[in-house]
Amino acid sequence: MKGNDLTHTISEDMTVFPGSETPKLTTKSTYEKDGFKETLLQMYSHVGTHMDPPAHIFTNQKTLDQFSPEQFIDKALVVDCRDLKEGQAITIDKIDIDKAKLADFLLFNLGWDKRWNLDTYFNDYPCIDNTVLEFILNSNFKGIGFDVMGLEDPLCDENLTRHKALFKDTDIVNIENLTHLEQCGDELFWFSCFQLKIENCDGIPIRAIA
Repeated sequence: MKGNDLTHTISEDMTVFPGSETPKLTTKSTYEKDGFKETLLQMYSHVGTHMDPPAHIFTNQKTLDQFSPEQFIDKALVVDCRDLKEGQAITIDKIDIDKAKLADFLLFNLGWDKRWNLDTYFNDYPCIDNTVLEFILNSNFKGIGFDVMGLEDPLCDENLTRHKALFKDTDIVNIENLTHLEQCGDELFWFSCFQLKIENCDGIPIRAIA
């Protein structure tokens, strides 16, 4: 089975949310001294290509480690939004509704991953409008995903309005900072987004694979 990697590599000089610290990957054991290599990882739980559960926003809501493994693998559909400009909305006409109803993950390709490691990655990227959000809430998706850093622009909407609406009553996962979604085509495909199983997990980097 062929796999396409939809994940940004974690490194000490990677793009991070403004105000966050970059990861630190510190060698603690070496081949020369210890006969093996071991690295201390220090990073935020929402760094790079990562996944949010409801507990990212709401206390006493579902954490990632509380989901069953089936939550993280199934059929996905990419919604091509690469023609949208800064500040434009992702509207319902972008979605092939018949195909989307057969998908378990809905992934939005804005082409913003091409701005990764550029200052313009944080510019006014397109976000889903209320009609698309309602469609997601009224469907039975396991997850949604974007090649930008959020459902909304958190630099403009500090209240995280769409995050709150998504997670208020829905056990769904939200994936951010995907890449290479253009490799997935416009038909359904198998998609997985597994992560470390960490207690009370509010979010974690993933390895997203098509």
